[in-house]
Amino acid sequence: MANDTGIPSASSETPAADATEYNTWNPPKASPSQSPTPTGTKTTTIDALLYPSGSKSLSGISLRAFLLGTTLGLSTALTLTLLNITDYFNLDSDWSPHYLWRLPFFLSSLALFHFLEYYITAAHNTRYADVAAFLLSTNGWAYNVAHSSAAVECLLGYLFCPRDSYFEFTASVDGVKVQVVAGLLFMVVGQVIRSLAMAQAGSNFNHTVQVERKDGHMLVTHGIYSVLRHPSYFGFFWWGLGTQLVLGNVVCFVGYAVVLWKFFSSRIQREERFLIAFFGEEYVEYKKRTIVGIPCIA
Repeated sequence: MANDTGIPSASSETPAADATEYNTWNPPKASPSQSPTPTGTKTTTIDALLYPSGSKSLSGISLRAFLLGTTLGLSTALTLTLLNITDYFNLDSDWSPHYLWRLPFFLSSLALFHFLEYYITAAHNTRYADVAAFLLSTNGWAYNVAHSSAAVECLLGYLFCPRDSYFEFTASVDGVKVQVVAGLLFMVVGQVIRSLAMAQAGSNFNHTVQVERKDGHMLVTHGIYSVLRHPSYFGFFWWGLGTQLVLGNVVCFVGYAVVLWKFFSSRIQREERFLIAFFGEEYVEYKKRTIVGIPCIA
């Protein structure tokens, strides 16, 4: 390149009487090894991922973000509206917020959860920030059925048992809906811990169980990981149960508890076999000084 950027002199073509030397500029010539390769493998692969059919489709990501944001805004507005509407069908009180505020609240919490899954991945583990990071379609049909069932149970409970709860043991205690307060607490703690876990793990976090150790994969033991061994699982478990307490669901609460416990118990056992294979004694010692935080999972 040094020779290609030289500036030749034009003094030989100037009149002898002119003592000033004039230079002309020629554009540098690119060598064959430095010529642009728009069809190069790396560039083509990266660009292809961003197209509508790619795993990191910009149109797919923007559309999902827009729909989740719209859902969050509308459902939050509806929740606040219903909280300020008197529920005349509530037989236990002269005034109480409309029972069905729980449904749009549930929807808004789902929208926020799925948005944060992508956002935190994009912010702290950028290479895995693809369309699947929203977790909207990668959890399988059972995930969608579970949330739909929860909404249906809440609605049926309101239609056929128009009280603050259709079971006496989950009704208000001295005017305080204990299960709702507990549910909100579970949801906040669960969401915060899961999001914090994803952020602190950074590039070491993945939505799928890793069966082989990749370059740069490190055992994270600081922050929330110094107490909880699988904080993202802990967070989702208690967040899921919290949603059912807020909805006032009994059947789905039991169903969520059983299904989530079985899922995480199996997943943690499988994942820890790989982690012990990756990190050996280091992980065994780490396991001894931390907890999972999900009942009956050591």
